[in-house]
Amino acid sequence: MADRSPHSSFSDRLIEATYYRTRRHLIGGVVALAGVVLFGILWYKFIEGWTWLDATYMSVITLTTVGFAEVQTLGTRGRLFTIVLILMGVVVVGYILNSFSEALIQGHFQAGIRLRQRCKLMDSLTEHFIICGFGRTGRQVAIEFSTEGIPFIVIDSDDHSIQEAQQRGLITFQGDATEDQVLLRAGIERASCLVAALPSDAENLYTIISAKALAPGIRTIARASSEEAVQKLQRGGADVVVSPYITGGKRMAAAALRPQVVDFLEGILSGSDRTFYIEEFLISPEYCPKIGQSLDEAQLRLKSGALILAIRRADQTLIVGPNVDTVLCAGDLLIGMGTFEELRRLNQILSPLQRRYR
Repeated sequence: MADRSPHSSFSDRLIEATYYRTRRHLIGGVVALAGVVLFGILWYKFIEGWTWLDATYMSVITLTTVGFAEVQTLGTRGRLFTIVLILMGVVVVGYILNSFSEALIQGHFQAGIRLRQRCKLMDSLTEHFIICGFGRTGRQVAIEFSTEGIPFIVIDSDDHSIQEAQQRGLITFQGDATEDQVLLRAGIERASCLVAALPSDAENLYTIISAKALAPGIRTIARASSEEAVQKLQRGGADVVVSPYITGGKRMAAAALRPQVVDFLEGILSGSDRTFYIEEFLISPEYCPKIGQSLDEAQLRLKSGALILAIRRADQTLIVGPNVDTVLCAGDLLIGMGTFEELRRLNQILSPLQRRYR
C-alpha cells in the first residue's frame, strides 16, 4: 500500500483504514482459532494423557463439529472441556465468517485493491501533466487532456471535486497544491508540465513558486483573474499565464469580427472530432538528422504531407510562413499542421530515434 501521507484524500484514507481494519480482524480471528486448536491439543495431551496425534485429531474434529466419535473415552471433566472447546470454536469461526462476509458485501477488499492500483499507477507516471484545481477551468483542461490521451494527475483539496474526478476515471490526489509534499507525492520531479487552475491568484502563485523550486525545468501554466495577477505570476516563474476573462473577451471579439477564422482555429486546436491538428516539434541535435538543411532539402512537406506554419528559433525569433530556403537549426521549434497521420510521419522524419508521435 502507498505511504499514508497526511495529505491523502479523506475518502482514500477511509478506504485504507477500513481495509487495514478488516485485515486485522481476519488475522486476529485466524490467530484466535489457532490458539483454540492449540489449547485443545495441550489439554488432551497433558490432562487426558493422549498421544500428540490423537490430541490433534480430537481438537480438529471437535472444532469443525463433524460429529465423529471420541478418539478415546472421556470422563465428565473431559466432556465438559470438549463442550467449552466447541463453543469457543463456534464463536471464533463465526467471528471470522462475519468479518469476511462483511468485507465482501461492502466491498472493502475491492476498494482496497482499487486504491492500491491507483497509487501504483500514480507512482509509475513519468512525463505526465499535473492539474492543480478541478474547478470549471481545471475540469475543462482535464477534458482536453483526456481527449488527447495525455497522462495527468488532478490535485484538489475539496472532497466533492476529487470524487467527481474519480467518477470520470481520472487519477487524483487530494491535498493543498501549494504544499511541497503534495506536489512531490504527485510526481512533480517526473512531470513535464503543471497547470495551476486554483480558485485564487495567491494559491496559483504559491503553487508555481513551489513547483519551480522542486523542479526548475518543469513547464508551468497558471490561471489569473486580473492583469495585475498576470504580471505577478509571470514574475513568480509561470511560463504561460492565462486569464479566462481577458482571453474570453478577446475570443468573443474575434468571433464577432472574424467568425470563420475563429471557427477554423477552434476546430483544429481542440475537440475530439478534429480532422486537422496543429502540433509543435522540437529540433533536437541528438535525434534530428535534418539540422543544417533547408526546408527544400529536407522535403518535409513532400514526405509527410504536413504544412510548416512557423518556426521559432532558439533565440525566440519567430519565422511565420517559412520559405523553401529557411534552414533548420538545432533548438528550432516547428509548428506544423496536418492530419494525425501526416503529423506522425513528420515526427518520424524529424526524430527517427525518439519516441513516436502519440
